[in-house]
Amino acid sequence: MARAFSVLTIAGSDSGGGAGIQADLKTFAAHGLHGVCAIAALTAQNTQGVQAIHVPPPKFLRAQLDSVFSDFDIRAVKIGMLANKAVIDVVADALEKYQPKYVVLDPVMVSSSGHTLLETRAIQRLVERLFPFATLITPNIDEAVLLLNHSISNDDEAEGALVELLSMGAKAVLLKGGHLSGKTVIDRLDTGKAFYEFEHPRIKVSGHGTGCTLASAIAANLALKQSLPYACEAAGDYVFNALKNAYRPGKSNLSVLNHFHS
Repeated sequence: MARAFSVLTIAGSDSGGGAGIQADLKTFAAHGLHGVCAIAALTAQNTQGVQAIHVPPPKFLRAQLDSVFSDFDIRAVKIGMLANKAVIDVVADALEKYQPKYVVLDPVMVSSSGHTLLETRAIQRLVERLFPFATLITPNIDEAVLLLNHSISNDDEAEGALVELLSMGAKAVLLKGGHLSGKTVIDRLDTGKAFYEFEHPRIKVSGHGTGCTLASAIAANLALKQSLPYACEAAGDYVFNALKNAYRPGKSNLSVLNHFHS
């Protein structure tokens, strides 16, 4: 039997099963791929919010990364919640050591419920140490605002933000447009050589885990040897359909994506 390749997620665990590691592994499985993980943070979380966060010792994260890289043929890596500088350094050291071909960095900073997931003082470390390894970064508008330290309130400012993010060392940027107003959601991809827009009708659903799912779907598509623009477009379609078929497992109005929609 031929050896199967894998996709790795380095992110936080969501005890509510809607985002983070749980969403990533479901996404990999939905794309027919074997998913492996390194848990960078543990959250006590449900559809009503984040109640607590525990960050395992950096030594344990390093052990997880060495374990999966030493055994599995990892074709792509998705990075999500990293919490602090020490965690960022461990991940950057592993990327430098193992040199995976594709790295999709979702700069997770704040949860859907507004809970801070990355220390403010760690933002610059994220840029300096992880941007150089990233095939693509996938910030939403709020995350781009924190990275750039200025507001983004319309389409023109969103396009300008892409140029600024590329100048910070990103090889390619997919700026998600869900936090801007309008009946249409526009995700904008800038590779430094070409510009693309991917549009979907806005769905009036309070969704959870959309950013995690999008980044992991892109990583899966890259592992399947799709081009970056097509990987982003196909991932956006996947998230749109997963959100359209979302369901409410908790007591709040927050919906969880249906990763295995037909």
